[in-house]
Amino acid sequence: MITLRDVSKVFNQGRGNELWAVRGVTLDLDPNQMTVLRGPSGSGKTTLLSMIGALSRPTSGRILLDGELLSNLPERFMTQVRRRTFGFVFQGFNLIRGLSVLENVMLPAYPLAPVHGDLRRRALALLAQFGIERKAGERVEWLSGGEAQRTAICRALINEPRILIADEPTANLDSRLSRELVGLLDELRALGKTVLVSSHDPLVFESDRVHRVLEMRDGRLAEDSRC
Repeated sequence: MITLRDVSKVFNQGRGNELWAVRGVTLDLDPNQMTVLRGPSGSGKTTLLSMIGALSRPTSGRILLDGELLSNLPERFMTQVRRRTFGFVFQGFNLIRGLSVLENVMLPAYPLAPVHGDLRRRALALLAQFGIERKAGERVEWLSGGEAQRTAICRALINEPRILIADEPTANLDSRLSRELVGLLDELRALGKTVLVSSHDPLVFESDRVHRVLEMRDGRLAEDSRC
């Protein structure tokens, strides 16, 4: 269970360019569901996901994970929780050019100092699970859009997270690949993952695979629809 209580995020507080990205959001997110945050650019959905995923801290309010306070942890402990609990699929995928598919997938696990052979086997198993093991040695800039999409998901899963966060994952994909991505995310949900997605793509938030749609406007939670 992810719990948010009166969570707000303000940038440049007290200055002339002060910006309230998130305002007073209170929310409970159940495990093992696919939840979509929808809303136009600037609505606060990406900022909210970054706080849920421990990439940033709220200016005020509390975020709890399974009843334990997350948002006020010292940075060292927050980093440990983030690495072991959350996997991230970023808009545009953010794969590192010049590295191979396999190297990109393995990269997030290095700070946890796993045995290299075990890590390599785990990464190859993920690539096989998503049907792109034959691309393991290729540089990521040579991949098609669908292959890059699957590589990004494998990278997000390398530390075996419980919660997968995808920020506008279909922004650069055509309709076919967008539907395919939603199907992949639902397969992961069926395997026990909690999936949180931000999107203003109807192919995502209108999908029958989605359990809950939260609409954000001007940094506030405007609507909560359970599918």
